[in-house]
Parts: sequence; structure tokens; C-alpha cells
Amino acid sequence: MKTVSIVRIYIREGDRHAGHNLMQEIFRTLHDEHKVRGVTAFRGIAGFGSHGTILADDILRLSVHLPLVLEFYDDPEKVDAILPVLLDLVPPGHLLRWEADCNCI
Repeated sequence: MKTVSIVRIYIREGDRHAGHNLMQEIFRTLHDEHKVRGVTAFRGIAGFGSHGTILADDILRLSVHLPLVLEFYDDPEKVDAILPVLLDLVPPGHLLRWEADCNCI
């Protein structure tokens, strides 16, 4: 078994950073610049954040910014190098990291 770091990022569809789509910017950073093992995006059907505004996918809402969860794992040293970049992109309190055992090759 090998120890890896797992990172989970909570954002919303349509979130932007420096004029760019935040999800795409995070994907570009993780794929092109840091070559992480892989990233998965989960699209929520409903959620709410610290402001308590409920975001839900229903026919009555024409413009919805549904919750997104981006998750990846890699060697702890690689995650250490990536975190400062991600913390500049992601709003405070929207990124979690923990260690796990992996039966990685």
C-alpha cells in the first residue's frame, strides 16, 4: 500500500477566475501544468452553501449554477506543490485534503 493525498474542491457551475471558467481553469492547471493522475468532476443536482441559497436543477429555474465537486489524488509531494496554485483559484474553505492508502502501482 502507498499513501496518497486526496483533494476535493467545491465550486459551482459558472464560477469564474480572472475571466475564465473556474472548472476549466482547475482542469487545465491539474492536467497541463501538474500532470496529476486524473480528475473527476461530480455535478450535483442540488445543494446550498454558507449563504443558504438553495441551488437546484428544476424546470422553473432557467439559470442555475449547480454545485460541482472536483476530486483528484496523487503523491503527497505533488499535492504539496499544487496546493498553493489551487488555493489562489478556489474560494477560501472550498478545498479539502486528506491522506489515504492506495493499492497504486
